[in-house]
Amino acid sequence: MKGLWTIGRPALAKGMLAAVLAAGSLILPAETGHAQSGDTIRVALFADIGSKYKLTVPVVTLQSGQAWSLSAKDSGASLITVPAGSRARASLDGYRVKVLETSSWQTAATAAKKLSATDDKPLLFLNSKGGANVYQLYTGTYASESAAKNAATRVAKAGLGLPADQTPAVKGGKHLTAGSYATQAEADTARLSLAAAGVDAWTAVVPDAGGGTRYEVWVAEAANDADLAAAKTVLSQVLPQVTLGTAGAGLMLRTDAGLDFSAETQVAHYAVSGGTPVMAAGTAGIQLAERSKRTYRGSLELGASNGSLSVINVVPLEQYLYSVVGGEVSSSWPAEALKAQAVAARSYALAQGNRFDIANVVDTTLSQVYNGTGTEAASITAAVDATSGELLMNGGSVVEAVFSSNSGGKTADPSEVWNSGGSVFASVDSPGDTSAVSSKMWYYVQLSSGSAGYVREDNVKLTGDKNAASLPLLTATTKDVNVRVMPVVESGKDPVGKLNPGDTAVVLDKVSESGSYSWIKGPFTSADILKSLQGKTTASSLPSSIVTLEVTQRGPSGRAMMVKANGTPLTVKYPDLYRSAFGGLPSTLFDIVPAGSYTVLGADGRTSTVSGQTSVLSASGVVTGGGSGTVVMNSRSEGRVIGTGSGFMFIGKGNGHGLGMSQWGVKGMADEGYDYKAILQHYFQNVTITKE
Repeated sequence: MKGLWTIGRPALAKGMLAAVLAAGSLILPAETGHAQSGDTIRVALFADIGSKYKLTVPVVTLQSGQAWSLSAKDSGASLITVPAGSRARASLDGYRVKVLETSSWQTAATAAKKLSATDDKPLLFLNSKGGANVYQLYTGTYASESAAKNAATRVAKAGLGLPADQTPAVKGGKHLTAGSYATQAEADTARLSLAAAGVDAWTAVVPDAGGGTRYEVWVAEAANDADLAAAKTVLSQVLPQVTLGTAGAGLMLRTDAGLDFSAETQVAHYAVSGGTPVMAAGTAGIQLAERSKRTYRGSLELGASNGSLSVINVVPLEQYLYSVVGGEVSSSWPAEALKAQAVAARSYALAQGNRFDIANVVDTTLSQVYNGTGTEAASITAAVDATSGELLMNGGSVVEAVFSSNSGGKTADPSEVWNSGGSVFASVDSPGDTSAVSSKMWYYVQLSSGSAGYVREDNVKLTGDKNAASLPLLTATTKDVNVRVMPVVESGKDPVGKLNPGDTAVVLDKVSESGSYSWIKGPFTSADILKSLQGKTTASSLPSSIVTLEVTQRGPSGRAMMVKANGTPLTVKYPDLYRSAFGGLPSTLFDIVPAGSYTVLGADGRTSTVSGQTSVLSASGVVTGGGSGTVVMNSRSEGRVIGTGSGFMFIGKGNGHGLGMSQWGVKGMADEGYDYKAILQHYFQNVTITKE
């Protein structure tokens, strides 16, 4: 099929288990070969591709700064030209439910508002019938006729206050032709003549065999062949002077009255009918309102996938990379870092083949971040152009060059991510990851109440005094300084407490702001963890409560390979799943610290876990300690406050799966003067960089 990539050399990572590009998102193994670098790439923005990807909308709203067109994909025939600045909507002419027909826009809009809050999304059209305007409210589209029938039942019970003589009915994309015309004006005149007789009729533009277009008048909107035949019988009696035929592929031209249900706004609406996609394209790009008003280069293919509207951006690969590189890393990074990202992103993209059936990639971290022209920048464009066509190769195959945000100082071994190895991926040092460390520092403090949390250093000052344990004291420099649960501003979480000038707190530690390089998550209760673990482990059952939680096996880079709860393994399909299993941790390079207990190293070298009260030998003799609010110190004079309950803190480094290239590590190496080829060959083993 023109525009789809053809099978070429096999991708390196074929058959591997899923790897992860970013926290919580899965990278699937490439299923076919790669394309040549000069080809276009197909990016799914909306589509229903079964288990591989599903993100759908019933209608899209398109706009461009210059005039743009809709054309037939197969013939290339131009069907519609949309003026500059004008909005137009498009949908799939599929299974739907006709809910209501009324002469009152307000009546239709009120019902539509109610439906907007349900799974049955409304579409509102203006039409002419019997010499007057009517508003026709639909829901859909639906993947099948049976799904539409179920929807009709739901809508009938939705409390819309429908007239007694109107019942929600299933409609579909099968139509009859009632005449063919050379111009739209002629077709519109014929349509209005039929409408005056009380017949639903629409003008449609269709491609003809010679590569041009013609206009037809369509009647009936049947869901199946039997309904279409029945409609033909009835309409033949109503319109004996009209020869009725079966409609093929084309665009139904409708007037949309549902852009805003608060005030009537009318825009052109084009329903893609007959199974042949249409292409929306313009020299200024096309803005897609339903995708955060992003503007896309190339063209938008509007078609069908599993009964839903699909929107595929067909764009030259190098222009795709202008957006991808800008979406993945900052345009302010050094040029060599941007070049390394460009080569890695190009290699990854070309290794995908037709992974998503009707598309090569999707626009989320399931593939690579792609936000249209909004993330383009001159520095990014220069990096992509400077490396045009360059690919990472290994043994004649394009490397599926996976990458993550930050490896925490050491990249992952394949065994730590997907349980298998390969000659391209290995654990290597990544000291440049520290380039992500924030300049903001936080004090870990204990308040007079006994509770503990974090305050940012620019809101407090050391008093110069110390407590009896020789720990420094600090106070606030401004009113109502929040003491946070974690060393980062989390506006959605209540602070542990507040600190005001004159109040003092004990300094237990000083840490970097929790971010891409180092982080702290928690505390998580036993109930929190058990809820997160549901469906994530291979175990048939989980314990009723978690008393102990510890990493018992680590891989070559130190990442968690096995975690045990109460001494029993929490086995997952592959190690990187521990991230999602524990509520979306940034990486698996972590330690687990019990919030309500601590570990004591005895003189004999043995360790023991202490929780609750215990006997402590002090200068004044044996005393009882270790309860909530007690501070314990390690050999580095770092303190920790013992809390109540059996919660757990996760303290770790890195962000992402850690396999392959570390983006912050790349920046760090570029800062030190390494060029992009040296950087890539550090993170990927046994590779060459070639230009196609």
